[in-house]
Amino acid sequence: MAAGDSEPVQHSDTPTQVLLKQGAEGKLFLGQHNGVRCLVKERFSKKYRHPDLDIQLTRQRIKAEQKAFERCKAAGVTTPKLLGVDLPGRKIYMEYLEQAITAKQFVDEAVLEGTANGAKIGKLAEEIGRVVGILHANNIIHGDLTTSNMLLDPVKPNDADLPYKLVMIDFGLSYHSLNVEDMGVDLYVLDRALLSAHSQIPELFGKVLESYKKHNKFKLSETIAKYEEVRTRGRKRTMIG
Repeated sequence: MAAGDSEPVQHSDTPTQVLLKQGAEGKLFLGQHNGVRCLVKERFSKKYRHPDLDIQLTRQRIKAEQKAFERCKAAGVTTPKLLGVDLPGRKIYMEYLEQAITAKQFVDEAVLEGTANGAKIGKLAEEIGRVVGILHANNIIHGDLTTSNMLLDPVKPNDADLPYKLVMIDFGLSYHSLNVEDMGVDLYVLDRALLSAHSQIPELFGKVLESYKKHNKFKLSETIAKYEEVRTRGRKRTMIG
């Protein structure tokens, strides 16, 4: 489906919807689309904005997210299938991967089991670096790289050490950019997210970055330099308060 103004609007006749998650920008439901069980992402109306501006900005964000799905597919990055878009209803309909867990759950379970330094976490770090490297090599900025926005789908296994397929989700803040600073910031967001969510494995981001360098040769040295620069600025802000 094209992201232009003339795309057909698809609606979901959902008798009931189960709220799974609510964030600052919208809600995530378990619902239906054309009789198929799926995830429904609905963006909030921002009451502080003029109604016309709110509609325009919301449509732009939905179209940008839709475009991110298309770019990921072209780049070979796995995402849930995009089933439909309802611009007037502020909704996106996506494939529901019922057996998938988040990468955060996977790491948390490994910590509890005492296997955080084992092969599975090492393979996961390698896979995260590979996928983020492919995103950046194709000028896709995710905008919110966390292990909560990565699913591990056991239906599509990679290998014995990581018996899951890494599936990227939540492209609500994503955009297309050739700017190495944007890529550096994306890496910094991931660095901080891993340190915050998985402080028991401080070396996790280093393993991710090592794999990233293998899979993204597009302005690699400039991107890493920008990441280091952003990280330094972040540390100074933390020290100053």
